[in-house]
Amino acid sequence: MAGAGRLSTARIYILRATYLLIVAGLGVDIWPRLLLSPLSPGLAQGVVRSLLAAVTLMAAIGIWQPVKMLPLLLFELSWKSIWLAAVGLPVWFTGSMDPATWETFKACLLGLIIFPPVIPWRLVRSELAGAAGSPWKHEMIPPQTRATT
Repeated sequence: MAGAGRLSTARIYILRATYLLIVAGLGVDIWPRLLLSPLSPGLAQGVVRSLLAAVTLMAAIGIWQPVKMLPLLLFELSWKSIWLAAVGLPVWFTGSMDPATWETFKACLLGLIIFPPVIPWRLVRSELAGAAGSPWKHEMIPPQTRATT
């Protein structure tokens, strides 16, 4: 993404603060569970913890490169929206929400409140959605040969 010059300094710092919020908020919860948990969390929980730990690492890169890591914010917004629509709201409507599901519900809802105003949608449209895609087939360019003298 080459559009960093199109964003104001304030917008860049807001993006950086958002990535920092992800690193701090998620990191203090996930990393201790991942590294210090004495018992195996099981397959599904282990996958979730590993994925969320990876999100914290990518968000740390986002503090340094906020525009290049915009796809991470889109990923966060996407999975939270899908979870709320497919899991959270149906459970809420049936009145059978347990405390763990309620915590995830609140975290996903918070993401839906925070991420949309932070994401620079014009830049996303022009650089990701509106840009030409990569070609499916590349021409191979032979390496240049050195002249030997």
